[in-house]
Amino acid sequence: MMAVYSGRGLHGQTVEAIAAMIFSGECREGDPLDVSVLQDRLGVSSTALREAMKVLTAKGLISARPKLGTYVRPRSDWNLLDGDVIRWKFAGRPDHGFLRDLHELRAIVEPPVARLAALRRTPGQLEELQAALDRMAEAGDAGDPGAVVEADLLFHRALLAAGGNELLVRMEVVMGAGLAGRDRLVHGSRDSDDPVPSHLAVLDAVRAADEAAAEAAMRDLLAKAWSDVERLHLEGK
Repeated sequence: MMAVYSGRGLHGQTVEAIAAMIFSGECREGDPLDVSVLQDRLGVSSTALREAMKVLTAKGLISARPKLGTYVRPRSDWNLLDGDVIRWKFAGRPDHGFLRDLHELRAIVEPPVARLAALRRTPGQLEELQAALDRMAEAGDAGDPGAVVEADLLFHRALLAAGGNELLVRMEVVMGAGLAGRDRLVHGSRDSDDPVPSHLAVLDAVRAADEAAAEAAMRDLLAKAWSDVERLHLEGK
C-alpha cells in the first residue's frame, strides 16, 4: 500500500493538477497525455513535469510505452488503496458504487477492530478516544462541519491504534482518506445527524471491555453512516 503523497510547492501542484484532469474525466482511460502540451498549460519545467509523472505512474494512474507515449491507464490498474487516489476520487465526486465499496471495506475492518480494542486498549488510548469524542461534540455545537470531520478521523484512527494490531493500523491511510471524503459529503449536508451518540456507544463498550457490545456498536454506527449516504444519494446531492 502506497503512502499518501506529501509533495508541496510546484512539484506537488503539478501532481494535483494532472490528477484533477484524470478524476474530473477531462482525461479518460486510454487518453494520451501530450507532455509538451501539459508543460505549456501548467507552466512548469520539464523536470517538474517529469517528477510529477513519476508520482502518478507509481500510483497506477498513467504509464508510458514506446510508440504509444504517455497515457491514462485503465481504472483497473489504479492503486485504489492509495490515500491520494481515494482523496482525488472524492474530489471528483465519487460515484455511488465507490461509496458502497468503501462502506463494505469499513464493515469488514472496523467491527473486529472495535472488538480487539475492547480487549487491548490502554488507559492512554481511552483518553485519546474520549478527547476525539469531546472535540466532535464541541465542533457539532459550534456548527463547524470541518472540525466534525477532523474529530471523526481522530476517533477512528485512535480506535485502529487501540486494536493493537500493527497491520490493521496501516489501514489508516485507506480508511482515513475514505472516511474524510465520505464525512465531507455527509456532515456538509444541512440536515446531517449528530454523530456523537453512535460513537459514544462504541467508546462505552470499549471502555467496559465488552468486546461483543463494542463490535455490535460499531456495526450500528456503520449502518447509520451508510443510511446517511443513501439518503444523500436519493436526494441527488
